[in-house]
Amino acid sequence: MMDERSSKLILVPILAVLFVMIGYQYICPAGSNSCHFKAEEKLRGVSLLSTPYQDSDDFYRDQDLEDDSPPKLPSKFNFTERDLDRHVEFNIKGDDVIVFLHIQKTGGTTFGRHLVRNIRLEQPCDCKPGQKKCTCHRPGKEESWLFSRFSTGWSCGLHADWTELTNCVPVIMDKKEAQRNKRNFYYITMLRDPVSRYLSEWKHVQRGATWKTALHMCDGRSPTQDELPNCYIGDDWSGVTLTEFMNCPSNLANNRQVRMLADLSLVGCYNLSSMNESQRNHILLSSAMSNLKNMAFYGLTEFQRKTQYMFERTFSLRFIAAFTQINSTRAANVDLSEPVRRRIEDLNYLDVQLYEYAKDLFLQRFQFTRQREHQEVRLKRREEKRWLKEQKEQGRPWPPKHKGGGNAGGRRGGGSEKGTEGEFPTTTEDYTSQVARW
Repeated sequence: MMDERSSKLILVPILAVLFVMIGYQYICPAGSNSCHFKAEEKLRGVSLLSTPYQDSDDFYRDQDLEDDSPPKLPSKFNFTERDLDRHVEFNIKGDDVIVFLHIQKTGGTTFGRHLVRNIRLEQPCDCKPGQKKCTCHRPGKEESWLFSRFSTGWSCGLHADWTELTNCVPVIMDKKEAQRNKRNFYYITMLRDPVSRYLSEWKHVQRGATWKTALHMCDGRSPTQDELPNCYIGDDWSGVTLTEFMNCPSNLANNRQVRMLADLSLVGCYNLSSMNESQRNHILLSSAMSNLKNMAFYGLTEFQRKTQYMFERTFSLRFIAAFTQINSTRAANVDLSEPVRRRIEDLNYLDVQLYEYAKDLFLQRFQFTRQREHQEVRLKRREEKRWLKEQKEQGRPWPPKHKGGGNAGGRRGGGSEKGTEGEFPTTTEDYTSQVARW
């Protein structure tokens, strides 16, 4: 009798452990990002394309999306419902084109790879190992639905800005493809905290990047040497100190995000003598804010999961793998004194204002979209309950549950991600072969 009782006492804790392990696997399945433990800190360095969705790939956990939210403060800007509602009827099988405006050091390379490798499509982009560009054709057509670095190359010039793209893209697309109907161009971009972006560009230039093959086309011409003097003598500015980088008055890193999003023709392009500095800056900032607000979509480097969520809701497309927030960057590792930080903010004071505006609008759009989605879910559940109650009262059998899913809310096919991020070769910014003059 004692042996039987002892065996039961031993069996109880074993069963309890098994129950906890099974429960843990149910709550935190393999590949899940919903469970955060200190032991998993080492996983932060994984690839940005390495977190696969489950079969029901549209399950956004509230905690995942809310973890990076700053404290809610009263908005400084009066946005209308029209400003916040950013859903477009993107027709990938028709004549619609997504145009990615890639601003340097905003996480655009990673986002650009997501666009060509990580969207669930009926006809996925064809990305061959060793090639910089992928072929992103519409289903059953040899026409591109995406205009970006990794699909069409730098067809409008290296890191073409809003002024260049809006004048160049329609011309380039018409040259490449015979067009019968009018195209809809949906412009998108990524923004980043101005200080972090500036430091990241400095580190990139310090390693030898120049972007000197960029065209900077405006009103039909590139700027003259007098309008846009070089900051360095020689082939590049490698080894430049932060002080030297900050001291060059013609450094295009200063307020880069505002300049690349504004209509430069409004201020005489790069001719600084066309108006006084105060007037010029006011026009540039206002233009950049207006163009950003009217873009189909923009994301923020500091909010990767929200960026993914908003892109998917805007275009009714779904990514295969979840975006991952990587905060350990070269810019984050720069030890800044407070005076130096203030100096960088002063040099980028237009970008600071633009980012404040962009962050406010982005987070309001996110909250607006989430609330509307929750309302739709509640309404759907209410309708289902009402229908089931009617069926029960009428004595009808319930219909069988349909397996599968994950296709809700989007026009997407059953494409799968091809290859790995490692198949992309190291990218150099200054390759002339892919820069076209238009």
